[in-house]
Amino acid sequence: MDTQGLRAPAGERSAWADLPHRQVREFADRAMAEVPALAQEILDTICREHPRMPLLVDESGELVALVGIRRALEEFLQHLVRGSGSPQLHLEVFQDFGRGEGQQGRTLDSLQAVYRLGVRLAWRRLAEIGHEARIPPPAMYDLAEAGFAFLDGLVDQTVRGYAEAAARQAGERLRLQRKLTQALLGERRPDRSRPLEEYAAAHAARIGWTLPQRVAVGVLLRPARDCVAPAVGAEVLLDMESERPLLFVPDPAVPGRCEQLHRALRGWTGAIGPAVPLADAAASLRWATEAMGLIERGLLPSGELLHCTEHIDALVLLPPEELIEALTDRCLAPLADRGPTQRRRLAETLLAWLETRGGAPEVAARLGVHPQTVRYRMRQIKELWGDEVEDPDRRFELELVLRAQRLQGRLSLPDH
Repeated sequence: MDTQGLRAPAGERSAWADLPHRQVREFADRAMAEVPALAQEILDTICREHPRMPLLVDESGELVALVGIRRALEEFLQHLVRGSGSPQLHLEVFQDFGRGEGQQGRTLDSLQAVYRLGVRLAWRRLAEIGHEARIPPPAMYDLAEAGFAFLDGLVDQTVRGYAEAAARQAGERLRLQRKLTQALLGERRPDRSRPLEEYAAAHAARIGWTLPQRVAVGVLLRPARDCVAPAVGAEVLLDMESERPLLFVPDPAVPGRCEQLHRALRGWTGAIGPAVPLADAAASLRWATEAMGLIERGLLPSGELLHCTEHIDALVLLPPEELIEALTDRCLAPLADRGPTQRRRLAETLLAWLETRGGAPEVAARLGVHPQTVRYRMRQIKELWGDEVEDPDRRFELELVLRAQRLQGRLSLPDH
C-alpha cells in the first residue's frame, strides 16, 4: 500500500478521497460497532474450516487470534477515517501467530489460506455496510484495494514471525544434532557408565531420529565454502557443523538407501566407512577418514562417494606408508641396480606371475606380451631372487609390496 493510503495512482483521482468526510465517518462508525461480532464470526469460521489451528490465550484470558482479528479491523477502519498515511502494521500479535504456526510445523500456505478466508468474510460485511451508507461502487473498489494492501502488511508481519521461529528451530535442531553426533562418536560424554544407546537416545528422540542397530559413518569434502547442505533425507544424520561434514547412515543395507545417498551427493567428494554396531561408530569414521586421506593424495578417485568396503586393498596397504616403503626396499632390493624401465617391467611380470600362479601363456595374457618375453623375464627374476620366489612367505611379501605399488600408480598392470 502506498504511503498515502487510499490515494489513486499519479494523474488519477481517488473515488474514496472524493467522498464527504461525513459519509466516511458514518461508514467507519457503523463498521466499528460491528467489529466485535465480525471478529468472532471470522474466528468461528476459521476454526470450523481449519480445526487444527491452535487457540492460545493472552495474559487477560482472551484468545490471541480473536484479539488480533479485532485489532486489525479497528486499525484498518481508523485508517479510513484518518485518510492519509499507512496503517500501523506493528501488530506483534500477528508476528506471534506466525511464530506459533512455525513452531507447530505448519506451512505458510496454510497461513495464507486462513488470511484469505478472514478477508473474504470481512469484505462481505464491509460491502453490506457500504451499501447501507450509500458508498458509490468506485469508492468501494478503492476500499477493496486498500483492504488487500492492508492484508499484505499483516501477512508480512506473520511471515516475519514464522521465519524467526523457523530459524530458531533450525538452530536448535543443529545444536541437538551436533550433540548426538558427538555422543555417537564417544565425544563429550559426561557419564561413561551409561550405555551409549541410552545416552544418545534422549538426544535422538528430540530430533525425531531413531537409533539404528548398525550405522555407517562418512566424511565429506565441501565442493565450495558456502555450499548448501545436500538433501540426504531425514533418515540420514548430517552434521554440517564439522569442518568436514559428517554423515551417519542408519542401517545402510536397507534397500534403496545407497542409491538415494548417491543421488543426493552427486558432485560431492566423500568416503563412507563400513557398517558397524552403533557403539562402534567411531571405528567406521576412522576408516572413512583414512579413505579421505587417500582421495586427497590422488590414490583414490574424487568427485564421488566412495565405500570403504569396495577399496579394502588400498586401505590396508597404503595408510601404513613407512612400513610398506621399508618392506618394499627390502623385497625389491634385487631390482635396485636396474634401469627404471626394466625395473618396472620385471616388477609387473613378477606381480602377474604371483597373481595368476600360471605358466608363461597365462602371464603373457595378463601383460599383453608374447609368452617368450615372459619366459625371458622369469629367468631374470629367478636369477635375481633365487629360491626366495619359491618361499610362500617371501611370495606373500612380494605380492603385498607390488600390489601397493600398483595402487600408488607405479605399475600399470591392471587389477585382475
